[in-house]
Amino acid sequence: MKTVVGTANEPIKVSAFADFKEITKARLTLSVVFSSVAGYFLGATSINFTILTLLVFGGYCMVGASNAFNQVIEKDLDALMNRTKNRPIPSGRMSVNNALIIAVLMTLAGIVSLYYINPKTAMFSAISVFLYTCLYTPLKTKTPLSVFVGAFPGAIPFMLGWVAATNDFGIEPGTLFMIQFFWQFPHFWALGWMLDEDYKKGGFKMLPTGEKDKGTIAQIIMYTIWMMIVSILPVFGITGDLHLSIFAAVLVFLIGGVMLFFAFRLFQNRDNISAKKLMLASVSYITLMPIVYVVDKFV
Repeated sequence: MKTVVGTANEPIKVSAFADFKEITKARLTLSVVFSSVAGYFLGATSINFTILTLLVFGGYCMVGASNAFNQVIEKDLDALMNRTKNRPIPSGRMSVNNALIIAVLMTLAGIVSLYYINPKTAMFSAISVFLYTCLYTPLKTKTPLSVFVGAFPGAIPFMLGWVAATNDFGIEPGTLFMIQFFWQFPHFWALGWMLDEDYKKGGFKMLPTGEKDKGTIAQIIMYTIWMMIVSILPVFGITGDLHLSIFAAVLVFLIGGVMLFFAFRLFQNRDNISAKKLMLASVSYITLMPIVYVVDKFV
């Protein structure tokens, strides 16, 4: 156990395991792994539990490594922001070297695990780590286009499951990629709106116009609409072996419609409360949409 100082100067005990969860952003990482598992179920003709286990383990390692590398790179900036100043590195609970060791070992373990599934799965996952660490992370303080760059590695997990199941990349995983790609813009811009003041302390440029204005919200609305359209393409029979029934398509479209509703509410109110509701709606969407897809396949 390690001791850090709390907000009222009282000692708080933090375990090494808690720091590991924080450095790898365990909750976020598990949500990403969840989308990979959903993609696997969509692509698999039969469930191979060895491959599924390797996908979960390797996926956690790769996403967790990306988050660890990110926190190493941004350690000085994290110390400036209220929401990140108590992370393991800026708080002094974990050294940079230890964080790097964790990130490197997890990367190697992830690549080996995913390569055992098939080389394409390992390749796409390695590309994701590279894009997130070497492009998205340094660009966050340079340009709002960092969100566009970061959307590429962020969209890989859903399609990665399909590639793991089929050892093939085509229209089906490409469609899954595009759904998650478009989803990220309203999600991260809603988050960026809520945390704009804190992000500016660290020098991060997250909002597309640089301001909490109608221009930013107009882009949120546009990308939400694109997400809704792409998410129902399988119902038209143009996405190969990726199918969706009419009922499931309507359901997915309605779930996306909830996001769109809150995007328009943000346009109307332009406040943090509306942005938070949109962010929560986006989290619900990226959780429920894959479930609808998987249930529709097997029911």
